[in-house]
Amino acid sequence: MVHWTTFALKVVSTFGTISSLIYYLISSRSAARFHAEQLAAHSREFSFMPPVSILKPLKGTDPGMYESFRSHCLLDYPQYEILFGVSEAKDPALELVERLKIEFPEKEIRVVLCERNLGANTKVSNLAQMLPEARYEHLLVNDSDIRVETGYLKSVIAPLEDKMTGLVTCLYRGKPSATLGSRLEALGIGTDFAAGVLTARYLEKGIRFGMGSTLAFRRTDLQSIGGFEALLDYLADDYQLGFRLAAEKKIALSETFVETSLPAYSLRDFWHHQLRWARTVRDSRRSGYLGLIFTFGLTWALLTVILAHGARWAWGLLAATIALRVVQAVTTGRLCLQDRQIVRLLWLLPLRDLIAVAIWLASLLGHTIRWRGERFYLQKGKLAKRR
Repeated sequence: MVHWTTFALKVVSTFGTISSLIYYLISSRSAARFHAEQLAAHSREFSFMPPVSILKPLKGTDPGMYESFRSHCLLDYPQYEILFGVSEAKDPALELVERLKIEFPEKEIRVVLCERNLGANTKVSNLAQMLPEARYEHLLVNDSDIRVETGYLKSVIAPLEDKMTGLVTCLYRGKPSATLGSRLEALGIGTDFAAGVLTARYLEKGIRFGMGSTLAFRRTDLQSIGGFEALLDYLADDYQLGFRLAAEKKIALSETFVETSLPAYSLRDFWHHQLRWARTVRDSRRSGYLGLIFTFGLTWALLTVILAHGARWAWGLLAATIALRVVQAVTTGRLCLQDRQIVRLLWLLPLRDLIAVAIWLASLLGHTIRWRGERFYLQKGKLAKRR
């Protein structure tokens, strides 16, 4: 009985290793194709440049926030406004906004005080109250810690010239602090998250979701899905916005990318942030999330070596797994996101991959998350205060 159980486990672990190798190959191919699209986009001329309202909901300050704000004032774009929304008049982020106004007096920068609490998601509640103050039909929402290049707005607005495109989103890379938790977070963004997005885009012939790094869309399309009010109780409002618009129109992934400055996460902070993220994805894309079990190559390969009692073929599978995982990481992080730190952080990849398995398992066993200092109960993607 023990012999057959060991044999069955060895078959399962071998299958898991091989499925992971296939995933790494597909993911690397997806990233290589996207990089080719990025190179082709460099010579593109932009003619569609309508006025844009940039909406940035705020709550407190984040690392590198002022430089992120400042980058939006250096955009090479003819006409746009920036609206900052806060729930409280004493929010510390407003000091940075006032500083921004002084440095860039020629820019259209306004603050919207969003005093009403319309739902569990404060960010979306702010957006719903900011929208009436926006002047233009074309809207762009991105997180408060997002830093952009000068050509960013041209790139992300251009696909909306096609009336059948309802939303444009883009990938992002993480700029880590000096802590181990922050570096693991950056590594995960560049080699796991981005790789998963590009693989989904390749296999599903496009994407059906948005990312908070960039959400560019038309006001009329937003109204057609019920406005921001329809997203008030969802944690993954960016995903929901893209998912709902995808029912009628295309979702475009821009060739450009942005950067976010990561906090100095302790390992505990890193764990809680990853767990929140994992449970959010679990509730948003359940079948795809469960399928991640077939992508944990290092864990499967190590288990195969143990169950095969160190057989040569098992060591060969482990070597192939490590090699293809590195190829996938470099292709996605270094080529597509131009993230120079990825190569320097590769030595942390085994630790990151093993922690990812633990987070995946933990995410299946509960519904409680921590978000902005509060505890919530997550059910089918919706937020409820934890009593």
